[in-house]
Amino acid sequence: MKSESILEMVSTQQIIAVFDLISDIIFWVKDESGYVVHCNREFIEHVGCRSLNQVVGRSDMDFSPSYLAKNYMRDDQRVMEGETITDRLELNIGKSGELVWFTTSKRPLKSPTGKIIGTYGVARDLNETVKTLSRMDKLKKPVEYIKNNYSQPITVEQLAEVASLSVSALERRFKKYLEKTPMQFVREVRLENSRRMLVDTQRPISEIAYRVGFPSHSYFSRHFKSMFGQLPAIYREEVQSQL
Repeated sequence: MKSESILEMVSTQQIIAVFDLISDIIFWVKDESGYVVHCNREFIEHVGCRSLNQVVGRSDMDFSPSYLAKNYMRDDQRVMEGETITDRLELNIGKSGELVWFTTSKRPLKSPTGKIIGTYGVARDLNETVKTLSRMDKLKKPVEYIKNNYSQPITVEQLAEVASLSVSALERRFKKYLEKTPMQFVREVRLENSRRMLVDTQRPISEIAYRVGFPSHSYFSRHFKSMFGQLPAIYREEVQSQL
Protein backbone atom coordinates (compact mmCIF):
# COMPACT_ATOMS: atom_id res chain seq x y z
CA MET A 1 0.00 0.00 0.00
CA LYS A 2 1.38 3.40 -0.95
CA SER A 3 2.09 5.91 1.80
CA GLU A 4 -0.22 8.44 0.12
CA SER A 5 -3.09 5.97 0.32
CA ILE A 6 -2.45 5.32 4.00
CA LEU A 7 -2.51 9.03 4.80
CA GLU A 8 -5.76 9.45 2.90
CA MET A 9 -7.32 6.72 5.05
CA VAL A 10 -6.17 8.20 8.38
CA SER A 11 -8.30 10.86 10.06
CA THR A 12 -6.76 14.25 10.78
CA GLN A 13 -7.58 13.77 14.47
CA GLN A 14 -5.33 10.72 14.62
CA ILE A 15 -2.41 12.64 13.17
CA ILE A 16 -2.67 15.72 15.37
CA ALA A 17 -3.15 13.51 18.44
CA VAL A 18 0.58 12.78 18.12
CA PHE A 19 1.22 16.22 19.66
CA ASP A 20 -0.25 14.96 22.94
CA LEU A 21 2.70 12.58 23.15
CA ILE A 22 5.30 15.37 23.13
CA SER A 23 5.51 16.91 26.58
CA ASP A 24 7.56 20.03 25.81
CA ILE A 25 5.66 21.26 22.73
CA ILE A 26 2.60 23.52 22.74
CA PHE A 27 0.51 22.96 19.61
CA TRP A 28 -2.59 24.79 18.38
CA VAL A 29 -4.83 25.32 15.37
CA LYS A 30 -6.82 28.54 14.90
CA ASP A 31 -9.50 29.61 12.47
CA GLU A 32 -9.24 32.69 10.25
CA SER A 33 -10.51 34.91 13.08
CA GLY A 34 -7.88 33.71 15.53
CA TYR A 35 -10.08 31.44 17.64
CA VAL A 36 -8.67 28.11 18.80
CA VAL A 37 -10.27 25.11 17.09
CA HIS A 38 -7.86 22.49 18.42
CA CYS A 39 -4.80 22.20 20.66
CA ASN A 40 -2.79 19.57 22.48
CA ARG A 41 -2.73 18.66 26.17
CA GLU A 42 0.34 20.82 26.81
CA PHE A 43 -1.49 23.91 25.46
CA ILE A 44 -4.51 23.16 27.67
CA GLU A 45 -2.34 22.94 30.77
CA HIS A 46 -0.28 25.95 29.71
CA VAL A 47 -3.35 28.24 29.71
CA GLY A 48 -4.67 26.84 32.98
CA CYS A 49 -7.60 24.83 31.61
CA ARG A 50 -8.63 21.24 32.22
CA SER A 51 -10.14 20.16 28.93
CA LEU A 52 -10.18 20.96 25.22
CA ASN A 53 -13.76 22.20 25.52
CA GLN A 54 -12.58 24.99 27.82
CA VAL A 55 -10.14 26.23 25.16
CA VAL A 56 -11.97 25.84 21.84
CA GLY A 57 -13.65 29.02 20.67
CA ARG A 58 -11.41 31.31 22.72
CA SER A 59 -8.63 33.61 21.54
CA ASP A 60 -5.27 34.88 22.78
CA MET A 61 -7.08 37.75 24.51
CA ASP A 62 -8.60 35.17 26.87
CA PHE A 63 -5.27 33.67 27.88
CA SER A 64 -2.60 36.40 27.77
CA PRO A 65 -2.10 40.05 28.81
CA SER A 66 -3.45 42.34 26.11
CA TYR A 67 -0.05 43.60 24.97
CA LEU A 68 1.17 40.04 24.40
CA ALA A 69 -2.13 38.87 22.90
CA LYS A 70 -2.04 41.70 20.38
CA ASN A 71 1.45 40.64 19.34
CA TYR A 72 0.27 37.08 18.74
CA MET A 73 -2.81 38.24 16.85
CA ARG A 74 -0.71 40.54 14.70
CA ASP A 75 1.54 37.61 13.83
CA ASP A 76 -1.48 35.42 13.05
CA GLN A 77 -2.73 38.03 10.61
CA ARG A 78 0.62 38.04 8.82
CA VAL A 79 0.47 34.25 8.59
CA MET A 80 -3.09 34.48 7.22
CA GLU A 81 -1.59 36.61 4.46
CA GLY A 82 0.83 33.82 3.57
CA GLU A 83 3.90 34.54 5.69
CA THR A 84 5.59 31.94 7.85
CA ILE A 85 7.33 32.27 11.21
CA THR A 86 10.08 29.81 12.09
CA ASP A 87 11.71 29.33 15.50
CA ARG A 88 11.28 32.94 16.51
CA LEU A 89 12.18 33.85 20.06
CA GLU A 90 9.40 35.61 21.97
CA LEU A 91 8.08 36.22 25.46
CA ASN A 92 5.06 34.30 26.69
CA ILE A 93 3.36 33.53 29.97
CA GLY A 94 4.66 30.42 31.72
CA LYS A 95 2.54 27.93 33.64
CA SER A 96 3.21 29.80 36.89
CA GLY A 97 2.26 33.17 35.40
CA GLU A 98 5.82 34.44 34.92
CA LEU A 99 7.23 35.75 31.66
CA VAL A 100 9.41 33.14 29.98
CA TRP A 101 11.13 32.74 26.62
CA PHE A 102 9.62 30.54 23.92
CA THR A 103 10.65 29.62 20.41
CA THR A 104 7.59 29.80 18.15
CA SER A 105 6.78 28.67 14.62
CA LYS A 106 3.54 29.40 12.72
CA ARG A 107 2.18 28.34 9.35
CA PRO A 108 -0.94 29.06 7.27
CA LEU A 109 -3.59 26.33 7.31
CA LYS A 110 -4.82 25.64 3.78
CA SER A 111 -7.88 23.95 2.32
CA PRO A 112 -7.53 21.28 -0.42
CA THR A 113 -7.94 24.08 -2.98
CA GLY A 114 -5.07 26.08 -1.46
CA LYS A 115 -7.17 28.76 0.24
CA ILE A 116 -5.80 29.92 3.60
CA ILE A 117 -8.49 29.11 6.17
CA GLY A 118 -6.59 29.46 9.44
CA THR A 119 -3.23 29.05 11.13
CA TYR A 120 -1.38 26.48 13.17
CA GLY A 121 1.74 26.62 15.24
CA VAL A 122 4.04 25.16 17.85
CA ALA A 123 5.95 26.75 20.71
CA ARG A 124 8.60 25.43 23.08
CA ASP A 125 9.54 26.84 26.47
CA LEU A 126 13.22 27.61 26.01
CA ASN A 127 14.02 26.65 29.60
CA GLU A 128 12.30 23.30 29.19
CA THR A 129 14.02 22.75 25.85
CA VAL A 130 17.43 23.41 27.37
CA LYS A 131 16.66 21.03 30.24
CA THR A 132 16.12 18.19 27.80
CA LEU A 133 19.37 18.68 25.91
CA SER A 134 22.33 16.41 26.30
CA ARG A 135 25.25 18.19 27.96
CA MET A 136 22.74 20.73 29.20
CA ASP A 137 25.16 23.04 30.99
CA LYS A 138 27.15 23.66 27.82
CA LEU A 139 24.14 25.43 26.30
CA LYS A 140 22.24 26.56 29.38
CA LYS A 141 25.08 28.73 30.66
CA PRO A 142 25.47 30.91 27.54
CA VAL A 143 21.67 31.17 27.16
CA GLU A 144 21.34 32.43 30.73
CA TYR A 145 24.27 34.79 30.20
CA ILE A 146 22.58 36.30 27.15
CA LYS A 147 19.24 36.68 28.94
CA ASN A 148 20.92 38.48 31.85
CA ASN A 149 23.37 40.63 29.87
CA TYR A 150 21.69 41.41 26.53
CA SER A 151 21.99 45.16 27.13
CA GLN A 152 25.79 44.90 27.25
CA PRO A 153 28.21 44.23 24.38
CA ILE A 154 28.40 40.46 23.82
CA THR A 155 30.78 38.58 21.55
CA VAL A 156 30.72 34.96 20.49
CA GLU A 157 34.14 34.59 22.13
CA GLN A 158 32.65 35.65 25.49
CA LEU A 159 29.84 33.12 25.11
CA ALA A 160 32.29 30.37 24.22
CA GLU A 161 34.27 31.16 27.37
CA VAL A 162 31.09 31.05 29.50
CA ALA A 163 30.24 27.66 28.00
CA SER A 164 33.82 26.35 28.28
CA LEU A 165 33.72 25.52 24.58
CA SER A 166 35.55 26.60 21.49
CA VAL A 167 33.74 29.12 19.28
CA SER A 168 33.13 26.51 16.60
CA ALA A 169 31.76 23.98 19.12
CA LEU A 170 29.44 26.59 20.62
CA GLU A 171 28.12 27.58 17.19
CA ARG A 172 27.50 23.93 16.29
CA ARG A 173 25.57 23.39 19.51
CA PHE A 174 23.38 26.47 19.01
CA LYS A 175 22.68 25.43 15.44
CA LYS A 176 21.85 21.87 16.44
CA TYR A 177 19.50 22.62 19.33
CA LEU A 178 18.18 26.15 18.71
CA GLU A 179 18.63 26.26 14.93
CA LYS A 180 20.36 29.65 15.01
CA THR A 181 23.82 31.02 15.69
CA PRO A 182 24.74 32.44 19.11
CA MET A 183 24.70 36.00 17.75
CA GLN A 184 21.33 35.49 16.07
CA PHE A 185 20.02 34.40 19.46
CA VAL A 186 21.53 37.51 21.08
CA ARG A 187 19.85 39.74 18.50
CA GLU A 188 16.46 38.08 18.98
CA VAL A 189 16.64 38.45 22.76
CA ARG A 190 17.43 42.14 22.31
CA LEU A 191 14.61 42.66 19.81
CA GLU A 192 12.01 40.91 21.94
CA ASN A 193 13.00 43.03 24.94
CA SER A 194 12.78 46.14 22.79
CA ARG A 195 9.25 45.18 21.76
CA ARG A 196 8.26 44.97 25.41
CA MET A 197 9.82 48.38 26.14
CA LEU A 198 8.03 49.99 23.19
CA VAL A 199 4.71 49.01 24.77
CA ASP A 200 5.51 49.37 28.47
CA THR A 201 7.43 52.67 28.37
CA GLN A 202 7.46 56.06 26.67
CA ARG A 203 11.21 56.09 26.19
CA PRO A 204 12.47 57.42 22.84
CA ILE A 205 13.18 54.68 20.32
CA SER A 206 16.84 55.67 20.13
CA GLU A 207 17.12 55.16 23.91
CA ILE A 208 15.40 51.78 23.72
CA ALA A 209 17.81 50.73 20.97
CA TYR A 210 20.73 51.66 23.21
CA ARG A 211 19.22 49.99 26.29
CA VAL A 212 18.84 46.64 24.55
CA GLY A 213 22.34 46.68 23.10
CA PHE A 214 22.06 48.07 19.56
CA PRO A 215 24.78 50.53 18.50
CA SER A 216 22.48 52.79 16.46
CA HIS A 217 18.83 53.69 15.90
CA SER A 218 18.95 52.82 12.20
CA TYR A 219 20.60 49.43 12.77
CA PHE A 220 18.00 48.62 15.43
CA SER A 221 15.08 49.72 13.24
CA ARG A 222 16.28 47.64 10.31
CA HIS A 223 16.47 44.45 12.36
CA PHE A 224 13.21 45.20 14.18
CA LYS A 225 11.37 45.45 10.87
CA SER A 226 13.02 42.29 9.60
CA MET A 227 11.83 40.33 12.64
CA PHE A 228 8.41 41.88 13.28
CA GLY A 229 7.41 43.27 9.89
CA GLN A 230 7.11 46.89 11.03
CA LEU A 231 9.32 49.78 12.02
CA PRO A 232 9.46 50.35 15.80
CA ALA A 233 7.57 53.67 15.64
CA ILE A 234 4.68 52.18 13.65
CA TYR A 235 4.55 49.13 15.91
CA ARG A 236 4.39 51.29 19.04
CA GLU A 237 1.71 53.56 17.60
CA GLU A 238 -0.53 50.67 16.54
CA VAL A 239 -0.22 48.67 19.76
CA GLN A 240 -0.64 51.61 22.12
CA SER A 241 -3.69 52.86 20.21
CA GLN A 242 -5.37 49.54 20.96
CA LEU A 243 -4.54 49.35 24.67
